[in-house]
Amino acid sequence: MEISRVTTPFGRRSMSFALMASQMKTQDIPEGKITDKWRIYRWLCEAKEAIGVSDRSLAVLNALLTFYPETELSQKHGLVVFPSNAQLALRAHGMADTTLRRHLAALVDCGLIIRRDSPNGKRYARRGKGGSVDEAFGFSLAPLLARTEEFERAAEKVRAEIRGLRLARQRITLHRRDIQKLIEAAQREGCSGHWDVLWKRFRSIVETIPRRAVLADLEPIEAQLAALREELDKLLEFHVNARETSGNESHNGWQQSNSDTEIIIEPESGLGKGLKKNTDERLPIAAPPRTYPLGMVLRACPEIADYAIEGINSWRDLMTTAGHVKAYLGISHAAYESAAEILGQENAAVVIACMLQRAQNIKSAGGYLRALTQKARAGEFTIGPMIMAALKINGTATQRLGID
Repeated sequence: MEISRVTTPFGRRSMSFALMASQMKTQDIPEGKITDKWRIYRWLCEAKEAIGVSDRSLAVLNALLTFYPETELSQKHGLVVFPSNAQLALRAHGMADTTLRRHLAALVDCGLIIRRDSPNGKRYARRGKGGSVDEAFGFSLAPLLARTEEFERAAEKVRAEIRGLRLARQRITLHRRDIQKLIEAAQREGCSGHWDVLWKRFRSIVETIPRRAVLADLEPIEAQLAALREELDKLLEFHVNARETSGNESHNGWQQSNSDTEIIIEPESGLGKGLKKNTDERLPIAAPPRTYPLGMVLRACPEIADYAIEGINSWRDLMTTAGHVKAYLGISHAAYESAAEILGQENAAVVIACMLQRAQNIKSAGGYLRALTQKARAGEFTIGPMIMAALKINGTATQRLGID
């Protein structure tokens, strides 16, 4: 039988409200509650830092649990163990008496055990008829039974943090490997770009990784590496598309030079006006004249410069960049080639730049470009109004240059 009321410690040990609260919690244990004592011990070992108990104190608790005769803690079998310090020290691997006392006090302070001191401070059990324990004085394990759910939640939280930390380390390792090898591949393939700057940025992030880190330390580092990896992916995708476009253009040029299809000659007076077919001789397609300066086009459509590897300093740079941007807009190579055939390579690049500027408002860029191409073929479209509209949206002061 166990004393259910709050008890005070023997001798010079003082009583505190924390000890009172710990004892009062044990009075609310549901009747019939049973828990495996070693399962509780494993939870305590996992969540020792959260609970505030040391390894040595847990070793003493382990020794105390060995004096409890049953595997399952329950009020039915009583919850008080009463070994002497000598017996307890032997099961605690020969721990010194002063050390043992210190760790017993630590277990009490953590609320894991409660002292049930006898009038003279000795630990013993008073047995009744039949050998059953009527009253026991020693250390009560009732807090372990009362706080079972708390210990389980604490252990699960620690396990979740460990899993999160392990996954974060794995993701950081993958980012480090991928970024390093992608930069090396770009340099080996001769791709243009500031790869040395990206490498220094990568190393500066890696050097901030601590040897012993918690999840909160690794999360911002992982985010920085992920952003750098995404930036590298976009740059390399740009280079891959550029090479594919270059290969397709050279292949298409060879096909056109050996084709027997009729070539449409553009008149100089306007886009798509007075179209006629030449069946007598082959003549190159006459591209419409450039009317607007490159600087004005870039002021009207500044976003296309973000897609240029080394800036846009000439019409060739604009046409090259537009050939890459069309893939991001979802425009097929055939649609772009058709527009370039009717509008001219430079004017087609200007149209792509204007479409990029309004990409959020265009549902189908490919269909939109085909529609503009058809209008230009019929002489119903010129790039002048499109550039002027873009300049107006960007708030750039311009003057009309006499173009319809």
